[in-house]
Amino acid sequence: MKKSDIKYKLAEAMKICMKTTTVENITVKQIVEECGVSRQSFYRNFIDKYDLINWYFDRLLEQSFKEMGSGETIREGLIKKFEYIKQERLFFTAGFKGDDQNNLKEHDFIMIYEFYCDLIRKKTGENLDKHTRKLLEMYCQSSIYMTVQWLMKGMKEKEEELADLMIDAMPGTLHTLFKSIGLVE
Repeated sequence: MKKSDIKYKLAEAMKICMKTTTVENITVKQIVEECGVSRQSFYRNFIDKYDLINWYFDRLLEQSFKEMGSGETIREGLIKKFEYIKQERLFFTAGFKGDDQNNLKEHDFIMIYEFYCDLIRKKTGENLDKHTRKLLEMYCQSSIYMTVQWLMKGMKEKEEELADLMIDAMPGTLHTLFKSIGLVE
């Protein structure tokens, strides 16, 4: 079995465990018993259950980020992200509840912040100045907070509505920068 197959098998087992148990209370033993692999196999692939959650989250969002970086707008990328979250609602609801070390909210922040920094650097050829980096950091933190709220409160807004709200909430300096490199209209 390929390494990636084992990882996906473990992720599916984690999702099954999440149906009946909070992330904090799920054990590696439960995960490996659910999918029929050894603890050794688990630890060859992941540091802990949060590393597994973060890896799976990365796979779910990779495509949306890749497409956004190759010409799609932030709005289109956000809509795809929210669609993924909706499809994997159980996983994300359980994953976003945790505040432990290596949690999904912190991982999401790092992933999104670094994605935007890299994308801006590629499109402008320059690093962000300190002020714009701080604005981007605040924007990313608040967008994660709103994504979690949207999910936990039953996803009442459509994906497009939430994407539009997030773009409207973007600080003017960031909006101007993103417009100049073709990421917002």
